Amino acid sequence: MRFYLNMPNALKPFYQIELATYREYLLKGNLPCAWRHLERAHILGQPYPIEHTMVHFKMLQFGITTRNMKEILGQLPRLLVGGIKSWAGMIPVGNTGGSNVTAWKPMPIPNDLEAIIRQASSESL
Repeated sequence: MRFYLNMPNALKPFYQIELATYREYLLKGNLPCAWRHLERAHILGQPYPIEHTMVHFKMLQFGITTRNMKEILGQLPRLLVGGIKSWAGMIPVGNTGGSNVTAWKPMPIPNDLEAIIRQASSESL
């Protein structure tokens, strides 16, 4: 089992861009686009405990902002165990992190994010 601690420096800018884009769309009131970028940040941050937990916290905030009780209730257990699962390397790869999908379900990674992850992994070796 591989233990994950820190996000590779090569991946951090892409993660941060997704979160910044999320904030931009949220401020503009474009909630579907904002959510999509949170999901993309989740995919990038999922293997790393701090980044993974941060995205779930932002998803909880999004649920509160949009008064989406399903999202609020779905994010609470994810906040509690997501970082631990990341640290232990027990994540369902590609899962978008929202309560609209099962927390254990692996999902396909979008091609552009797959390329970013692959490139960052090769640079961190």
